[in-house]
Amino acid sequence: MINKALPYYLEDRSGSYAGSDFDDIYDRLFLRVSRPPGSATDGPPNALMIYNVGRRSSNQRDYRPLQREPSVALEFGPSGTLGQISFMGTSVSMPMNQYLKKVSLFGGSLIRKFRASNGEEYKWTYKTESEHQWSCTDSGNYVVAHYNLKPPNKPAFRTSGNMLTINETHASLAIGELLASLTIMRHVAAYHL
Repeated sequence: MINKALPYYLEDRSGSYAGSDFDDIYDRLFLRVSRPPGSATDGPPNALMIYNVGRRSSNQRDYRPLQREPSVALEFGPSGTLGQISFMGTSVSMPMNQYLKKVSLFGGSLIRKFRASNGEEYKWTYKTESEHQWSCTDSGNYVVAHYNLKPPNKPAFRTSGNMLTINETHASLAIGELLASLTIMRHVAAYHL
């Protein structure tokens, strides 16, 4: 029997922010980040879509076609600049710089905050926690999510070694807000925005 109080451990299959599957190791959640069908796969993405594709058995992994609408659309500007974030199913659409704001005017771009649909403010930071590459904290500085890429010299056995962990009390934010904001943060880091 699965303990629903466990954090969501989402294995990032490819480690690429511009296209990957995120499987909960307990098969409770399956997410996908991908470029729109027919778009170029090299260079900075023009857009990324985030899908909640439900559970998927391991024998169907990587073969299931996307036959649903995305939960979130991320549209980027020329040369990878930040563009627009749109939450599908709602009328919420705004510039990424307005959604995911720098913490201070002169602060680095790898520390940004956003206000989630639950009214709370959250902050992503890069390499501030010793054991996490990316950390998301709430207003009380409690870590609600963190992400790590597998170090290149560390072996991985039957797994990618890349992991997004989300506290179970914040699972409702997993699709639209935590994964979307992390994807934007990783894009900012990749293109030094």
